[in-house]
Amino acid sequence: MKRRPIWLVLIALMILRTGVVRAQDPTSREALIEQEQEAKAAALKPAEADKVEQYITRLSGIFLGAQAHLHAFWQSPYSGGGFVLGAGYLSHVSPYNTFDVRGSFTFKGYKRLEAEFVAPELFERRGRLSVLGGWREATQVGFYGFGTTSTPENRANYSFQQPYVGATLEVFPTRKLFFVRGGLELSQWKQNPGSGDFPSVDQVYTPETLPGLGAHPVYWHTQGSLGIDSRPALGYARRGGFYAVTVHDYADPDSAFGFNQVDYEVIQHIPILRDSWVISLRALAHTTYDKTGQQIPFFMMPSVGGGSELRAYPSWRFRDLNSLLLQAEWRVIVNRYLDMAVFYDAGKVAARRSDLDLSGMKTDVGLGFRFHGPLNTPLRIEITGGSEGLGMVFAASAAF
Repeated sequence: MKRRPIWLVLIALMILRTGVVRAQDPTSREALIEQEQEAKAAALKPAEADKVEQYITRLSGIFLGAQAHLHAFWQSPYSGGGFVLGAGYLSHVSPYNTFDVRGSFTFKGYKRLEAEFVAPELFERRGRLSVLGGWREATQVGFYGFGTTSTPENRANYSFQQPYVGATLEVFPTRKLFFVRGGLELSQWKQNPGSGDFPSVDQVYTPETLPGLGAHPVYWHTQGSLGIDSRPALGYARRGGFYAVTVHDYADPDSAFGFNQVDYEVIQHIPILRDSWVISLRALAHTTYDKTGQQIPFFMMPSVGGGSELRAYPSWRFRDLNSLLLQAEWRVIVNRYLDMAVFYDAGKVAARRSDLDLSGMKTDVGLGFRFHGPLNTPLRIEITGGSEGLGMVFAASAAF
């Protein structure tokens, strides 16, 4: 009988021993991993928000007023009014329909009082109706002259009062994306001398040099929109887009200050790395068309400048018959309640629609911080810089 080498016998015994140990020893590597996984599974608990997240959640509930009876109301009476204080009371008149009475004011004397009825579940949840009525006053609205060549030194102030009542119906025929919107509003713009640290417009201009100076036109304002909206929410979105064309008719019964306006708006949010980054883009154009024998009042003309448009410049900084605005943001999602953003704005106004091109645009850059919930942005803080210096923006809404 042929003898096997001793080393071959030893290897066979080692292989046999290892197999027995793996089959019988509960402390083998595979068994230990399984035991650890079972222990972790038994100890799993739902994720708990930290103190900062809990605090922001409470603030969102208070200041956003979501389904709360008594709620804060941060909407400014008119852009440029400064820091806003306001409150409202919302009640349900049916399981879905609500009635909200609210008001706000600023330390510059801007005031707003209004009531709104909302029916959000019409036509088998395909339609939303809003009926809104109120009154507002602005006391120090800036007018710098026409065009992008105007200078800050040319500023003059005006004021106005405006009672208004109207209704807006929005319908999603397919429940998704495509929408149709129509509205009718009756209002009166009572333009008056301005207050504040700058001259009043009536001290600088005359009705011959400034159309609509001192006018009190009554408008029957009708509008219609067609568009696509794939954003999850208007007040805060990381994905989706908005594409719409809106046609306005401002009819003056006295046939003195009537005009038409067409707005074009495109918004697109592009998520990157599972929404950790978002590229957000916006383009907005306002174009006006006068009616034969009538003027467009200066206070109704399109403009760029303010907390959501050309943010390094004051509200209503550039004004003319037509306007164009381009915006881009790189948003970084810090956590579920905080975003940071680096942004760039470019805008211009022009007397002729054909001049709404990329030449001669005013620009700015900035850094922003947005505290938000899943549907709203209750606080937006931005540091901005443009050709006229640095600025700060405090707002209670999304930039776009």
